[in-house]
Amino acid sequence: MLSSACLNELRVAWLPHITNAGLARLIDLLEKGSPLLISGAFTRAIPMGCLASHVAWNHPQTAGQTIDAGINWLYCVAGLNPATSHVLREWDQRGAQDLQLRQDLLVELRREQRRRQQLDTEEQPECSLVLS
Repeated sequence: MLSSACLNELRVAWLPHITNAGLARLIDLLEKGSPLLISGAFTRAIPMGCLASHVAWNHPQTAGQTIDAGINWLYCVAGLNPATSHVLREWDQRGAQDLQLRQDLLVELRREQRRRQQLDTEEQPECSLVLS
C-alpha cells in the first residue's frame, strides 16, 4: 500500500501535470516490469529512467531534455523539490521490483487514465445530422 503522503502527492502534484502520453508510458512500463524503469537514480543510460524521467520525456516542457528531464519536470512543472518527493522516495526505497508498489501505482494511474477518457467522451459534442 502506498503511504498517505505518497498517494496525496501523486494525486495532487503528479497526475494533474502528467500528459496522456506520459500516463500511458508509465502504465506500460509498470505492467511489463520493464528494465527501462529504474529506481535509485533519475537516469542511468537513456532510455533508462525513473518515474519522473519517463513522465518528463513525454511532457512538452521537458521532452527535449535528457539526464535532467525528471528533475526539471518535478521542479518546474509539478512544483516539487526532487529531493523530497514522497513518490520518488517510496519508489527508491521499495524499488522497481516491488510487485505491490507497482500494482498500487498502476491502480492510481489506470484510474486517472479512465477518468480522462470519460472526460474526453463527455466533452465531445453529439453529432446531429441536419437534412434540408
